[in-house]
Amino acid sequence: MGDILAHESELLGLVKEYLDFAEFEDTLKTFSKECKIKGKPLSKTAGGSLRDSKSLTIQRDLIAAFDSGDQKAFFASWEEHVPSSLRDGDALARKLEFYLHIHFAIYLLKQPVGRPVGHLVLRDKEDLDERVSYFKTYLETKGAALSQTTEFLPFYALPFVPNPRAHPSFKELFQDSWTPDLKSKLEKFLALVFKAGDTPKLFTLYKENGQSHKEMLQQLHQQLIEAERRSMTYLKRYNKIQADYHNLIGVTAELVDSLEATVSGKMASTMLRASLAPMKSKDVPLLPSLDYEKLKKDLIWGSDRLKAFLLQALRWRLTTSHPGEQRETVLQAYVSNDLLDCHSHSQRSVLQLLHSRSEVVRQYMARLVNAFASLAGGRLYVAQSTKMLRMLEERLREEDRDTATRENVLGALQKLSLRRPLQTAMIRDGLVLWLVDTLKDPDCLSDYTLEYSAALLMNLCLRSAGKNMCAKAAGLVLKVLSDLLGHENHEIQPYVNGALYSILSIPAIREEARAMGMEDILRCFLREGSAETARQIEFIIKQLNSEELLDAVLESDDDEDEDDEEDHDSMEADLDKDELIQPQLGELSGEKLLTTEYLGIMTNTGKTRRKGPASVQWSGAEPLRRPVTPGGHRNGYPVPEDHPASPQTARRAGNSCGPSLPHARLSGCRRGEPGASSSRRSGSGVRASSWSADA
Repeated sequence: MGDILAHESELLGLVKEYLDFAEFEDTLKTFSKECKIKGKPLSKTAGGSLRDSKSLTIQRDLIAAFDSGDQKAFFASWEEHVPSSLRDGDALARKLEFYLHIHFAIYLLKQPVGRPVGHLVLRDKEDLDERVSYFKTYLETKGAALSQTTEFLPFYALPFVPNPRAHPSFKELFQDSWTPDLKSKLEKFLALVFKAGDTPKLFTLYKENGQSHKEMLQQLHQQLIEAERRSMTYLKRYNKIQADYHNLIGVTAELVDSLEATVSGKMASTMLRASLAPMKSKDVPLLPSLDYEKLKKDLIWGSDRLKAFLLQALRWRLTTSHPGEQRETVLQAYVSNDLLDCHSHSQRSVLQLLHSRSEVVRQYMARLVNAFASLAGGRLYVAQSTKMLRMLEERLREEDRDTATRENVLGALQKLSLRRPLQTAMIRDGLVLWLVDTLKDPDCLSDYTLEYSAALLMNLCLRSAGKNMCAKAAGLVLKVLSDLLGHENHEIQPYVNGALYSILSIPAIREEARAMGMEDILRCFLREGSAETARQIEFIIKQLNSEELLDAVLESDDDEDEDDEEDHDSMEADLDKDELIQPQLGELSGEKLLTTEYLGIMTNTGKTRRKGPASVQWSGAEPLRRPVTPGGHRNGYPVPEDHPASPQTARRAGNSCGPSLPHARLSGCRRGEPGASSSRRSGSGVRASSWSADA
């Protein structure tokens, strides 16, 4: 309070100045009267009467120079006090300045000969010649910009006419009304200019503070983006180091086993293996129950902004919950209350939000579905709705740009493809050829879209129906996959290799591959790649040269049981990146929104945690033969849920198909050029050290 009283006079003065500037005359009178009654002093703010007095003096001097014909004094003051941005950029100012030059050029011609003109006296023709020369210089420099304007074009001949007074083109200039009219325009212009220049200090403070705040927000946002990028890079490095650590401990344990058997028999290896076991986490409290009936009602009938905040909060409940009982309880509550309306037959349902007119609502609904699909229980729930699958496929095709909405829809579909019934439905719906068409131009895709498209294509190509679908466009499929072999993003290599190996079991595709020189293309990568890649390529070449018939190669995959290994959770950090909405002052969001407005009766109960999936290891010597998702296969073991190894989603600028970085393809790996080769640039991500079937 003391600080306010100390500056009260100045603050009141700022208010008074603004009211005066904005011409709130009645308000100003009432304000001044009330301040006087209450004994509140009104200080004169900087730029008040002193500034007004200076402005009036400048205006009077300019008008006096105009009246007296003092050309030099007028234009010296004009250029000093009228901003150059206004003189050069405003059409009205340029037009007025042109006529002012005419005024001073013909000023002496309009005065009686021998009559005093201010402090000037018409002595001879020298004064007139000087003015005409000044006008001519103006026309050749700054005034040249108006030479193409019909209104001003005749005046460019004025300096060259012997007697302008008698010339019909300039008759208007010598009428008695022309100079007073020009003076009136000048006075109005100066009044506007100097009033605009006398900006109230209150407005200046607001503008400067707002601009500073905006710049600070932009800077902080940029720092946040860079921090997220670094975080994703470090996360991938961490997962790679952790995988190497696990492998090293495993090898060490085997060595210790051998030593124990030959030396003392002490169980040192048991202690080493124990270090691999995950530490028991502390007891985590369950989250409060929610009123799902009210939630779903607002998701269907609420405003778009409310829908977006609810979808965000529900997603955060899944993604930020602690892996284990807390997360499983959240998911169980969502499923038991049919949160996504997968079992609803109503025309208005939560599912319809995938087709909302609001881009934010569509994206946040896609993110929530993607979060569901990241968990085995969520996949089982979503898989029970054929309507959900159809809507996801429709949304995928309708999104005409590589948007975050399409990324999340694609991510959800890829994870759902771990389940065989959904694989069958996606193949039947033509998703294989859609993916091939999308992958034709990988430089127009974000890393996320590229990786999940390649992984989804491979999962579908593992099925006989998917292979047969590829056979319908064998040339295109083979060309797209061979181009992707040399892509700079090494994360897609396991999926590309797996898809190639799988479809080459079809004789017709093998014949097409041989005709296009596929073996030469593969051998380019065989020479240039790592030892691991070389082993993969060798298997693909062996498949390419196989002469086995179709019936001998194809497995009866349509009769196989559901894959046990798909029961894996992999929650991505990417799901919560680049949020589009931020709560305003007093607006609720996240868990606070849910527990304040939608708190339900406490129904949470403990749940027996399901048995984790067995880690089906792949040696890395063969292409992938089981469905995988990018978050789960990379390091050859189940990725811990609290340390996801998800694809990097940093997009190229604008996600547009503009100029991109040089593509790391082998220039020699083209048909007819088996001998040439070039170096491959390493991708930004950490390359997978082995292949696994963990899903």
